Amino acid sequence: METFAYAIAAGFFIPFILVPVFLGFVRLTGLYTLVDEGHCKVYVLFGHVIGVLREPGLHILLFSLGPAALLVNWIGHCYTLDMRLDQEYLRSQAVNSEEGAPMGIGIWYEMFICDPPAYIFRNADPRGSLRSNVSNAAVRCLSNMKLAAMLENRHEMSRTVRAEVSEKSTEWGYNVGSVYIRKVHFRDEGMIHQIAAKVVNRLRQVTSSIVQDGANQVSVIASTAEREAAAAFAKAAAMRPQIVGHVLNEIAQDAEIEAAMFEILENQQMLDNDVRVIMVPEGGSLLADLLAGGGLQTPPAPAPGAPGAPGGKH
Repeated sequence: METFAYAIAAGFFIPFILVPVFLGFVRLTGLYTLVDEGHCKVYVLFGHVIGVLREPGLHILLFSLGPAALLVNWIGHCYTLDMRLDQEYLRSQAVNSEEGAPMGIGIWYEMFICDPPAYIFRNADPRGSLRSNVSNAAVRCLSNMKLAAMLENRHEMSRTVRAEVSEKSTEWGYNVGSVYIRKVHFRDEGMIHQIAAKVVNRLRQVTSSIVQDGANQVSVIASTAEREAAAAFAKAAAMRPQIVGHVLNEIAQDAEIEAAMFEILENQQMLDNDVRVIMVPEGGSLLADLLAGGGLQTPPAPAPGAPGAPGGKH
């Protein structure tokens, strides 16, 4: 049992403790090193760069640096640099248009390390220097542009800034990638309110013009329809006597229809003029008496209380 316990302890102790300690000691002596993906290592000895390792993986320093590999970790220095693409955004860089409008420009740009020794030794703060260089290039190249061009030609402005920055940044070990003007805006609040008011007034003018144009078109359509309707009614009124005359001519050809029609028209005329009609029974003497008497007389009103009088008995 004791032998088995010792074997288990040795199996745990050797791979998890002794092996990492041994590999760390070997790496400390400078026999090998590991380079991560997207990184590089710069070895400096006595103020001189003796080697730059860019390829990721395991490197035997004796093959890469020679005998100096045994001293570089003790009396030299090793710089580990991130070579991956980086990006930054500068907000509201102050520029003025040709018309004098205070504008703000937001610049987004990419950069990566292209020369590790130059990045380490030629500039104490290459990232801050690149930021300042981009800001100065934006102010220097984009100032005094026409306001319309500043608001529309962002791609051309981006290429101008990149061309201005690239040469200087390469000297510091940086390579500038894409540069893009993401935002162009007004910095004066009063100007912003004035522009907004002008836009609102212009929208109101356009809306009123559209409404007026629509009303004018409706008026034209209505007047055209009324004119056409009046012409049609006038034409119909002009044709009515001809049609009526033609019908009357056809009716006059038949004596019975003509007599019936004129009787109907006479009765209609009597009804329209509110004529009083007295119905006389056929075969009576009332009609002869009326003709002999010389006209019709209004019968006397019945006495009160008599039959047929108002309030009387019936």
